[in-house]
Amino acid sequence: MPDLVPVSFAAPWALAALFALPALWWLVRLTPPAPRRLVFPPVRLLRGLHTDERVSARTPWWLLVLRVLVACLAIVGLARPMATPAGEEVAAGLAGHPLLLVLDDGWASAADWRTRAEAARRLLEDAGHKGQPVVLLTTAATPPDAPPPPLAVRPAAAVLAEIQALEPRPWPTDRAGALSRLEAWGETSPGVARIAWIHDGLEDPVLPGRDGPLAPAEALAGALARLGPLDILAADPARPGTWLLDPPRRDGSGLDLTVRRPTGTAPATVWVRLLDGEGRVMARTEASFAPGAGQATARLDPPAADEAGSVPESALGRLDLSLAGEAPLASAGARILLTDALTPRAVGLIRREGGARGGGVPLLDPLYFVAQALAPLAEVHEGPLASLLARPLALLILPDLAPLAPSEQEALETWVRQGGTLVRFASPRAEADADPLIPVRLLGGDRQLGGALSWRQPAHLAPFPGHGPFVGLEVPPDITVSSQVLAQPEPGLEARTWALLDDGTPLITGAAHGRGRLVLFHVPPTPGWSTLPLSVLFEHLLDRLVALARHPEAEATPPTGPLPAWRLLDGFGRLGPPGPAARPLTLPSEAPPAAGPGLAPGLYGSEARARAVNLAPAQPTLVPVARWPAGIAPHPLVSPARPPDLMAPLLAAALALAILDLFLSLILRGLIPWPRRARLRVVRGPRPPATASWLGLCLGGGLVLAAGFPGLARAQAADRDLDAILQPRLAYVVTGERSVDEVSAAGLAALTEVVGRRTAATLGPPLPVDLERDDPLLFPLLYWPLEARAPMPSPAAQERLRRYARSGGLLVLDSHEGTDPTGVIESLDLAPVHPLDGAHVLARSFYLLDAFPGRVAGRAPWIAEGGDNDGVAPAVVGDADWAGAWAYAPDRGYLFAVSPGGPAQREKAFRFGVNLVIYALTGNYKGDQVHMKTILERMRR
Repeated sequence: MPDLVPVSFAAPWALAALFALPALWWLVRLTPPAPRRLVFPPVRLLRGLHTDERVSARTPWWLLVLRVLVACLAIVGLARPMATPAGEEVAAGLAGHPLLLVLDDGWASAADWRTRAEAARRLLEDAGHKGQPVVLLTTAATPPDAPPPPLAVRPAAAVLAEIQALEPRPWPTDRAGALSRLEAWGETSPGVARIAWIHDGLEDPVLPGRDGPLAPAEALAGALARLGPLDILAADPARPGTWLLDPPRRDGSGLDLTVRRPTGTAPATVWVRLLDGEGRVMARTEASFAPGAGQATARLDPPAADEAGSVPESALGRLDLSLAGEAPLASAGARILLTDALTPRAVGLIRREGGARGGGVPLLDPLYFVAQALAPLAEVHEGPLASLLARPLALLILPDLAPLAPSEQEALETWVRQGGTLVRFASPRAEADADPLIPVRLLGGDRQLGGALSWRQPAHLAPFPGHGPFVGLEVPPDITVSSQVLAQPEPGLEARTWALLDDGTPLITGAAHGRGRLVLFHVPPTPGWSTLPLSVLFEHLLDRLVALARHPEAEATPPTGPLPAWRLLDGFGRLGPPGPAARPLTLPSEAPPAAGPGLAPGLYGSEARARAVNLAPAQPTLVPVARWPAGIAPHPLVSPARPPDLMAPLLAAALALAILDLFLSLILRGLIPWPRRARLRVVRGPRPPATASWLGLCLGGGLVLAAGFPGLARAQAADRDLDAILQPRLAYVVTGERSVDEVSAAGLAALTEVVGRRTAATLGPPLPVDLERDDPLLFPLLYWPLEARAPMPSPAAQERLRRYARSGGLLVLDSHEGTDPTGVIESLDLAPVHPLDGAHVLARSFYLLDAFPGRVAGRAPWIAEGGDNDGVAPAVVGDADWAGAWAYAPDRGYLFAVSPGGPAQREKAFRFGVNLVIYALTGNYKGDQVHMKTILERMRR
């Protein structure tokens, strides 16, 4: 139905009731039947007499108009009229042409995706009201094996359903590809009525244009402007959602971190957190941006290792960004996946007693170049062999082939057989078969320029064999070797050769020795025989050996084939299982692979040995859009406000006029005293009923109740508080996600029924709590399902929750998948948490429990102790989805299956829920019973 400018109707079908106004006019003017006339002669005697009171034969016309006006206002209000903002009218002559909606759905749009989706929904709803079809163009690149969907004209409702299911991609936008698709569609397009581009504020790499270099955003905007009127809604490029965390660089025992953002912005501070494979925070540090700075640096020290040489958590972890007191940034750019980042990379450099140190000249020290190459890769320890073997090291480096003392040889061989890796270098004092701790047998003497075994020109390195740990590394052409120790030719030498010269002689050999390995560089670690120690390749070789030493159970040859996707990041930075379209990671690869449409960021391989792919290398620069075509000025992207809904004012006016009609009708009927001079002229006799007035009053009152005025909302809140005072009730936090709130309501309702049947506690039905509006102080237990997309409560709501926790309330935090309750715990200043075990009062407040499962078994919940509540815990934190295990519907039964324990696990979940309620109502009563015997004895004394 076309809009009535400047008003549109959300329910135009309700206007059909206007056709019933003639019948309504006839209805409201009805009066009771006139009295019968009887011929009675004495009545003639009264002719000519007048009285001030007269009997009206029909309803006054002004009252009829008032009642018809009440009906019109009610009908128009039910049609939900909304004021149409200026500038959104369809251009003349283009009413049947589509709306072209361009949406940036790259990684930079994830943090404010809800605002973008709301803006797109508003545009699509307006298009649907105007009867316009819609064409949707997304700018994020699609995987190579999945061609982008063609641009098609579709109904607004179909595109709205697609937008609601759409999520941002975990890689950058490709506006050059979007421009190609748009140009192909524009050749056959009949024209568009309006174009809206929801922009992320960032620029793509420069694209060569016809008249000079054009940025992709400028080129795409120019092409859009040629199709029709263009409206750009651009987000602030300096918002935290566009900040990028680069992969860390290890410096000894710590990590050097870099956070990037678009330049030219105000100072800001961000937290970088280190999490283990289970999602627990292990360390965090603060990075600060100076005014106008594009990057901030920080250093983070992982937790200290235990006696075994590794932290007690999984070696797979991640880094993420978060603002102070808020949840982590929901973006793939704010996540860095780490493999083996939590296990210390400790290497020992063996110095013999009386060994040469270069006489005070560092360059003459045989360990100088090795230590310099390992400094950014590992934590380096130097010293005698005995002190190094006392440390938890996986790699030892011996800079020569001088004979070892029998005790040192025995201790070192035992260490290698137990899983250690020993790396040795050739030296002028090399002796053939000096000890068994070398991977190959050596020939006597050495091969050098001008010697008995010599070559005329320095040799160069050949490409690395495919069976060694150095496969995939690029060989620089400027590395030369002028002398080396030779391996004795024998069967199996080729398999133990990991690097060789261009004439085929081995340069690096390695072999297994028990559970460990022996590695030999056939040149010294100084540049006297070779330029290898001076090259960057030397650092890459030692890095591969350090990584190999930390996995003694792995093969010497790294994987070279495709690694399957194991865990992938989505656009919001959530790590989950890969989809059916996930592509594998092809190895070998020397440089860190960059994420993109053909390779999603995530972990590839398996839990035992994974390779991380991160987003940051795919976005080398962060540049805001600096130039738009002439005549185009973007508008800021803000959360769109709904157009003014005129339904409530119209129904309020109808109600007010209906009340006025009732008041006037009562005056006309003489039921309300009125001053005689001002009294309306009425007579006693048949009184016309106020049927229409009562009908209008009831109709208007019902419509106003349905419209939901703030005053009525306050009255409902007051009724809710009164119900909570008169009878204890459980409560749950409203998250805004309808499915989550329905599960919370069903779960607490089922738990309330079970508590009533099994205990003496009598609870009323559970009630919802809006943290931004309601005070939960009246409820003994508040269940809060933490959702990844739900924003953090406002400071006022946080203060209400802190007061609730201090006043004796029990806050149950149930974190769903992809959420981290750390930010909530820190913002509420809860006491330090610790795992809940069977010895706690909560585990025996009603049932004796040793496990606390929910819909999933999950980890043991955590409980916050302390505070001013006589030792009663203010909060319980878990991730078992207890409401999902309790949720029950009379017509469907239990809503979710529990895993892996089935009905027995559901019963344990209900018992834990009963314990929670009893603990919330009685506190540490059960704990006091332990000391009852002592208390009674003291009372007797």
